[in-house]
Amino acid sequence: MSKERAQRRAERERLAAIEATARAAEQERKARRDARVATLTRWVPKGRGRPTGVIAARNRTRTRMVVVSVIALNVLVWVASGDWAVRLLALALSVLIAPILLILMTS
Repeated sequence: MSKERAQRRAERERLAAIEATARAAEQERKARRDARVATLTRWVPKGRGRPTGVIAARNRTRTRMVVVSVIALNVLVWVASGDWAVRLLALALSVLIAPILLILMTS
């Protein structure tokens, strides 16, 4: 009986040693990967967060309104007009005028 227990214990210890070796190898791979990532991300500049506050929210809302208006206007021109030249002209003008409109609205 004690011989069987010793064999089972030896088998458990062998399996535990195999698992410990696998865990150690995985931890070593993770440490090397983390070191590579840290080396590479050191060169990348940190991004700034999105502006917060009442003025920033107002500007975002204003920008969304202009974008939605430009899209709605283009859809309206697209549906109302059958001429491709008018459609493309409206699209080109909206792309050119929308930034100017945003600048005028914020000043």
